[in-house]
Amino acid sequence: MQVISNSFYAYNMARKATSNICSLNDAASPLIADVRSHFSDIQAYIGYAVLRVLSDILQAVDNGDLAALVLLDMSADFNTVDHSILLRRLHLTFGIDDAAHGSFQSYLSSRKQYVRRGPSKSSVTYLVYGVPQGSVLGAILFVLYTVDLLMVIESHGLSPHMYADDTQVYTVRVVCQL
Repeated sequence: MQVISNSFYAYNMARKATSNICSLNDAASPLIADVRSHFSDIQAYIGYAVLRVLSDILQAVDNGDLAALVLLDMSADFNTVDHSILLRRLHLTFGIDDAAHGSFQSYLSSRKQYVRRGPSKSSVTYLVYGVPQGSVLGAILFVLYTVDLLMVIESHGLSPHMYADDTQVYTVRVVCQL
């Protein structure tokens, strides 16, 4: 097996991850504190996650074992988040209720869009699916909506790392030598 090192790719992956959610540090603390309880800032967590995956895979290859990595870009999935399921999950799984739940409901229900090309503009359409990409709250809501994905991945003996709309799934298997 040949080891292919592409540090530029790893650097860009880490840079993208950091830029996507480094601003979640303060906003997400109450919601995902258990996920990153040992890290003082989100960049340290992302750096750790990227280095952990890279280290595990390189160590497996050095030992002659097998390693597999799947990178999932779920950015298009931001548009498929069902508001009613998300609101139910916020209440039942994360205990968000009362005024906070009402704020999320208001934020999601008042979303609308239209298309403009030059002076022409389409009619306004209210959105019943999706969370805004590029916003801190949109990224947090997407992660909370997809948290079950991590449990499914782990139940199959795989190791996931998730940040915003990027998920890494990997496994390392020892090769039996006779």
